[in-house]
Amino acid sequence: MTPEELDIEGWKTQLRKGAAEFAVLSLLGRTEMYGIELLDSLSGADGLGISDGTIYPLLKRLQSEGRIQARWEPSVTGPPRKYYSLTPEGRLAMAAMNRAWSEFRLQLDRLVGPPRDFNTPDRTISS
Repeated sequence: MTPEELDIEGWKTQLRKGAAEFAVLSLLGRTEMYGIELLDSLSGADGLGISDGTIYPLLKRLQSEGRIQARWEPSVTGPPRKYYSLTPEGRLAMAAMNRAWSEFRLQLDRLVGPPRDFNTPDRTISS
């Protein structure tokens, strides 16, 4: 199978879908933000591929699930801004995702990283 035959883009799309919610909750766990501010913060993570077409439906879903709340704030430079913040349920979800992500990353690193002797800290197995 050649690299062109692999559906790597479909695989990457699935990775992004799972990571987007975690990334948004993590950012909102640091501070309250409005939509464009969130989008700007996420734009530095090129692999996530989050655009205004994906951020607002995600924010609406998170709000309907009770993980985030929103409030309107007047803006001196334009229209009012809708600020988002985590609810207590959102903080619990973010903490659970953080734990799950840490465990997932550890296990995946064990599988796809360089061969290691896991009985000895920081010792790579040489061939």
